[in-house]
Amino acid sequence: MAFTTIDNPELYFQCKLYSGTGSAQSITLDGSENMQPDLLWQKSRSHSQDSRIFDSLRGGSKLLYTSLSNASATDAQLITSFDSDGFTMGTSGSNANDSGTTYVAWCWKESATAGFDILEYTGNSTNRTISHSLSAVPHMIILKSHTHGEQWVVGHNSMDASSPWNYYMHLQATDARASNSNRWQNTAPTSSVFSLGTEDQVNGSKTYIAYLFAPKQGFSKFGSYVSTGDNFPYIYTGFRPAWLMCKVASGTTNDWTIIDNKRDSFNVANSRLYANTSGAESDADRVDFLSNGFKFRGDGNDMNGNGHTYIYMAFAESPFVNSKGVPNNAR
Repeated sequence: MAFTTIDNPELYFQCKLYSGTGSAQSITLDGSENMQPDLLWQKSRSHSQDSRIFDSLRGGSKLLYTSLSNASATDAQLITSFDSDGFTMGTSGSNANDSGTTYVAWCWKESATAGFDILEYTGNSTNRTISHSLSAVPHMIILKSHTHGEQWVVGHNSMDASSPWNYYMHLQATDARASNSNRWQNTAPTSSVFSLGTEDQVNGSKTYIAYLFAPKQGFSKFGSYVSTGDNFPYIYTGFRPAWLMCKVASGTTNDWTIIDNKRDSFNVANSRLYANTSGAESDADRVDFLSNGFKFRGDGNDMNGNGHTYIYMAFAESPFVNSKGVPNNAR
């Protein structure tokens, strides 16, 4: 029996805490393995600042804000290089390297092995398919026009029990899911393509960046759960989480809440940041990261409002059982 496809998740995902200096600095990741990031998501912890996304395909001078619909901004001194074990920032400190400000950086390595693909395409306003390189079925797609002001669009295989790809949500908003076949043609992705409709948000006369994620046993999972309020549900992932993002899909509206294992290095984890707001770090629904999943210890609408349906994406700190059959521990 294969317990995991990836024994050391730090080869493909790492989280890093750092302090801004207001001047050029190199950030070295803390993991036991070197990892050159292809997707870099930065957020201020101590101050109210919009979070920034960079990727190796567009280059470190191009940034998008997850909480805004703006087109990509350009500054040659933002991320001057994606390094073999981290990244280097230039002299432009605004929102990513301000002196006296603390930050978190979430870093992913693009790899079919890890189920992560970055691609760019130009829209044509007709129903179509786009090829990807995962050789697996993506369970979550996050995309945006980077040449025009346009909303972020999220697709998720658990957004609805019967027809999930008839639904979408916006990463920069609190909205619950909405149905519209003009996003994904109500067609599930395959191991080689995903489908787009004619909506400008996904396929207008613009250029788009897309981040595709496929689940990998022991490393990543994309699912849903129905919250129970003070009954505190447990969600099985097959690994001890390093990073978790949850969003209510139906029943109410709320933020895209992010918890990680570095800002809270032991249970209970309750330091939240939001993808869709500029807010500084604050306390959230309390969550335990377990050896094989996560369990809620609070009943707020962020993650566990009574009777609501939530989607989540999660990445591993360590698999529940490695390829040699050795189990991990709860933290």
